[in-house]
Amino acid sequence: MAVADAGATGTGAVTTAVPARLDRLPWSRWHWTIVIGLGTVWILDGLEVTVVGNIAGRLSESGSGLPISAAQVTGTAAALYVAGACAGALFFGRLTDVFGRRKLFMVTLAVYLAATAMTAFSFSTWWFFLFRFLTGFGIGGEYAAINSAIDELIPSKYRGRVDLIINGSFWLGAIAGSLLSIVALDTDLFAMNIGWRLTFLLGVVLGLVILLVRRNVPESPRWLFIHGRGEEAEGLVDEAERQIREETGRDLPPHGREITIHQRKSIGFLEIARTVFSTYRRRAVLGLSLFVGQAFLYNAITFGFGAILTTFFDVPTGKTGYYFAVIAAGNFLGPLLLGKFFDTVGRRIMISSTYILSGILLFGTAWLFDQGSLDATTLTACWCVVLFFASAGASSAYLTVSEIFPMETRAMAIAFFYAIGTAAGGISGPLIFAELTETGVVGDTVLAFQIGAALMCAAGLVAAALAVKAEGRSLEDIAAPLSTADAPEKGAGAGARA
Repeated sequence: MAVADAGATGTGAVTTAVPARLDRLPWSRWHWTIVIGLGTVWILDGLEVTVVGNIAGRLSESGSGLPISAAQVTGTAAALYVAGACAGALFFGRLTDVFGRRKLFMVTLAVYLAATAMTAFSFSTWWFFLFRFLTGFGIGGEYAAINSAIDELIPSKYRGRVDLIINGSFWLGAIAGSLLSIVALDTDLFAMNIGWRLTFLLGVVLGLVILLVRRNVPESPRWLFIHGRGEEAEGLVDEAERQIREETGRDLPPHGREITIHQRKSIGFLEIARTVFSTYRRRAVLGLSLFVGQAFLYNAITFGFGAILTTFFDVPTGKTGYYFAVIAAGNFLGPLLLGKFFDTVGRRIMISSTYILSGILLFGTAWLFDQGSLDATTLTACWCVVLFFASAGASSAYLTVSEIFPMETRAMAIAFFYAIGTAAGGISGPLIFAELTETGVVGDTVLAFQIGAALMCAAGLVAAALAVKAEGRSLEDIAAPLSTADAPEKGAGAGARA
């Protein structure tokens, strides 16, 4: 790393090969440490969200220890959880760009765990609502801190599939949550007012284990060298390279080009907004479309599937977990099996096709449901197929917004599109879905299906027109950092919008 000159900010300008050195690294144990330390929290998120959806019927029963209705659990509480996630994403997203990825992904996990623990001790409706909001507040911050860290630490060759699989690991937690709810709701094992509390506390125990593992995950060297900590960034990459050489017994391939950065401690919010919504306005439309589509579909179904089974097919509340485990498996297999194609076939084709195909299949499911052709098993099978494709597409929304904007805006961009998209689809989705399914009228539930399908198809069409060719490219090539010495003024050059 060479010092080029003294910058106006007082941190100077440096020429560095840190991004190129990170991108040329072969896959190693060092990368697995990052994946395990950061990705496993989605398993916790999936476990908790699924448990809440599956225990809705039990919580509303007399003797649960909580005076609440099923509609309040799947509607009001779900919407508050999502509202908290939106607020947390915006609050912690800004802090992540200012103070670093590592500090914030430790803090956000701590907030998430504390609120989850307090949820287990809910004895009144307002308490349950409050800590559902605060749990969401923590997980919203996780989305911004973790997705930005993952994309900045994983080599460009693997970035797409790794990001998709990590975001898709939510559904491993959903499988665990579904099966756990079966045990927790078994009154032969636990009293009605105890079992559901234990599910939340188990999530806390698992989270503490993850917190210990996460201590070994490094700060993003990309964030460090831009924020005046270039020597620390170089040291982290030196150590990673040393470990990989010892592991493989081979020299590393030559790295790519160096870049010169005007280091600065922070970037103004107005400059972030101008960059995202003016310089990159087409990408902003893309990110918003992808998030609204998947947020409505997933938040509505995640919180409402159990209610559909009990309302229309008389599935006992203690058995809905089996069905949800099946569609959760389909959700995880989507990113797992399709993820590599986002790096090989390409982002545009894969994002648009997964969104559109899942929407078309959901329209078909809605038609079969309306015709009375489905039972609990066949409806679950249909949803499993729909969500196999939808899950890969939904995970690609997080990948997209974390890689198509400049380094200095990354966490805030993730936070903004997550918050706005989720507020539009994730808050309205559970409320609308709960209202429609609670009527017990088939046509109302069909309408909810059709809204989700239409939004997914629309987002797919936007992706077909606007998705960025990001596969195999460095983050700095996709969107030059605003601090790059040779970048056009304010990032408004011809290459900035590609």
